[in-house]
Amino acid sequence: MITIALEITLAMVTLAVILNVIRLFKGPDAPDRILALDSLYINAIALIVLLSMLIHSRLYIQSALLIAVMGFVGTIALAKHLKRGSVIE
Repeated sequence: MITIALEITLAMVTLAVILNVIRLFKGPDAPDRILALDSLYINAIALIVLLSMLIHSRLYIQSALLIAVMGFVGTIALAKHLKRGSVIE
């Protein structure tokens, strides 16, 4: 029963990834693209965690945490770039 729920959730998150990629390329301006990229890495984390649950492995959880930290730092850097024009002062 849990396997079926995981497979359905994987399909939904995969659809969300596809829609985020479309928004990333089609976004009208830079802040919209940054939000799409932010959602994309959150969905990537969800995919990794779901696949980890599906194959009963704890190894992938560490990579999901690493992606979360890198995504947070990247989002902060892009927001600073939009606000000030440079990341490092």
